[in-house]
Amino acid sequence: MNSKRHGLSIGMERADKDFFLFIKAQGKLTHKDYEIITPFIESMLIQVKTPTVNVLFDGTELAGWELRAAWDDLKLGLKHGNSFNKVALYGNKKWQEFSVKVADWFISGDIKYFENENDAITWLNE
Repeated sequence: MNSKRHGLSIGMERADKDFFLFIKAQGKLTHKDYEIITPFIESMLIQVKTPTVNVLFDGTELAGWELRAAWDDLKLGLKHGNSFNKVALYGNKKWQEFSVKVADWFISGDIKYFENENDAITWLNE
């Protein structure tokens, strides 16, 4: 059986009032992926009142989105864009660097693209 793996892995850590959200995307994301993961992300963010949320998004295995999944991602960004202080996208594809420029319109905090994971983590911790 040959199936293509796809989906999102999420982890969250807390240090005092600061939250660190780690997201790893794999394959081509689908609407079904967002139906599963969106309630999880929202349940984490609803508990965050005033703290800082920094995000490390690992897109090194991301192949893209189905059209409906891209819409789901946009809706999630519009709804929770004010919750994020910094978002670091760690990737290895030119289109990912461009996607950060588009995402900047929907996120109130800083967002930046990195090709090196350590550089991304250093920037988040500044």
